Amino acid sequence: MSSFEKFGAVSRRAVLGGLAATALMASSSLTLAADDTIKVGILHSLSGTMAISETTLKDVMLMLIDEQNKKGGLLGKKLEAVVVDPASDWPLFAEKARELISQDKVSAVFGCWTSVSRKSVLPVFEELNSILFYPVQYEGEESQRNVFYTGAAPNQQAIPAVDYLMNEEGVERWVLEGTDYVYPRTTNKILEAYLKAKGVAPEDIKVNYTPFGFSDWQTEVSEIKAFGSAGKKTAVVSTVNGDANVPFYKELGNQGIKAEDIPVVAFSVGEEELAGIDTAPLVGHLAAWNYFQSLDTPENKAFIDAWHTFTGNDKRTTNDPMEAHYIGFNMWVKAVEAAGTTDADAVIDALPGISVPNLSGGYSAMMPNHHITKPVLIGEIQDDGQFEIVSQTDGLVPGDAWSDYLDGSKDLIADWRKPLSCGNFNVVTGKCGGAG
Repeated sequence: MSSFEKFGAVSRRAVLGGLAATALMASSSLTLAADDTIKVGILHSLSGTMAISETTLKDVMLMLIDEQNKKGGLLGKKLEAVVVDPASDWPLFAEKARELISQDKVSAVFGCWTSVSRKSVLPVFEELNSILFYPVQYEGEESQRNVFYTGAAPNQQAIPAVDYLMNEEGVERWVLEGTDYVYPRTTNKILEAYLKAKGVAPEDIKVNYTPFGFSDWQTEVSEIKAFGSAGKKTAVVSTVNGDANVPFYKELGNQGIKAEDIPVVAFSVGEEELAGIDTAPLVGHLAAWNYFQSLDTPENKAFIDAWHTFTGNDKRTTNDPMEAHYIGFNMWVKAVEAAGTTDADAVIDALPGISVPNLSGGYSAMMPNHHITKPVLIGEIQDDGQFEIVSQTDGLVPGDAWSDYLDGSKDLIADWRKPLSCGNFNVVTGKCGGAG
């Protein structure tokens, strides 16, 4: 080999070595850049039947992350939102959750609305040991180590709503109208047991389910009207979800069903859903939540002002699941700060006992069963799409993971603190039934 050839070989090796070193440095810089942020997953439907309800939850999460970054971030790092669209497709929720945790390396996920979407992702969060904050009312009968339930359990919404109708409105006949999936079916199973325990005859309870996105309500509403014509005060307890609520309420108006005749109390209709319909015929119908935009507190006023500033639209409403994300996000921040890390196990252990302000003027606490304390509010629909609060609990109601009215549940408790660390501990047998 000539001197020139030796020089060329050495030069090529030097160049290739230099390129490799540069590539390694670039890769290290990217890793460092990624490590400089804490990623937060947002798993809400931005298309499909549930977009009417879930899109605003994506927006409020972006606002909360932006506000936290303005405060200096978390653990000295900026928060970075990672948004995905599971498109109201329940199996896709699991796929997108796995993507957020495995590929995007998020530290926690805020998401889901329907119980079927939550059930879809549970195995993923358990397998990959990540954290989900679930912000929507649900049927209970669950306590999973990796999930924190910031929406209402049945004893924080469904049971108090029935009590209000029974005690304040004198209701004796009950239509349990729901979308056909796990949340309405389980909630209505609990409500049926509760009503019968209160002395309501089986023939005074009518249960009906319709598919997601259902739009042809004429027959169903006619049957409700007929059921309510038996001479007993009748009410509808609605677990209808998503965009099916728009034609449902329109048909109630079309058939002249007024609140003073057959009141409807809804568990999935808030300010966001009412923004899409003419509310004039619905004035006086009810909703049961743990928050309404009409709450007159300094905390709520500040939240609404921040929301309008962030969205640039003072007509954008707030609602209950938004407050649940507000509470859950602030709990997560506080737990991460207490743990000094975003490590899932450390944060999961730190969360029980964490207390943060809610928007009603008090503090909500995370309990050992991974549910929170909440006030219960009943609101009447007004012609401007807002709610006048007609009933409010004196204090906060602790969320009950397991119903006192179902035979398979009334002996169960959940407590994820050590040494119990169980989501379904049977107080009679003294045994843990599994992961919960």
